[in-house]
Amino acid sequence: MLALERVDTEPQAFRADPVTQDEAAAMFRAALNLFGKWELTDEQAATLLDMPVRTFRRWKAEGPGRISRDGRARLSNLMGIHKALRIIFTEPQRGYAWIRAGNSAFGGASALDVMLGGELTDIMRVRRYLDAERGGW
Repeated sequence: MLALERVDTEPQAFRADPVTQDEAAAMFRAALNLFGKWELTDEQAATLLDMPVRTFRRWKAEGPGRISRDGRARLSNLMGIHKALRIIFTEPQRGYAWIRAGNSAFGGASALDVMLGGELTDIMRVRRYLDAERGGW
C-alpha cells in the first residue's frame, strides 16, 4: 500500500529565474532583426542597449560577449515590446511603424523618442504602456 505524503500548499514568494547568457545571446540576435524592422541606426540601437557604438558593431558582426544584468533586462523589455505590438497589430508593418509615430500618451513624442532617453526605465515605460493597451496588466 502506498503512503500519502504531505504536500506543501503554502504560497511561495515569486522569484523569476535569471536570464542565462545563452538566452540573452538569442534575444540579442532577435533584437538585431527587430532593429532592422524598426529601421534603427547603429547609434540608436547602441543607445537602447546602453553600449558604445563600437561595441554594438562588433557584437553585431561577431556575436555578443558577456551581457550584463542591465543588458539582459533591456533585451527582455524590447522583446516584450515586440510581443505586445504583434498582439495589438495584426499587420506586422503597422507595429513596426508605430514605434516612430507620435503618441499623445508620450506627450506627442514617439515610443522610439522615449526609449532613446537611454535609461532602462524609458524602455520599461513603453512596455508598460503597451502591456496596458493590450490588456496585459
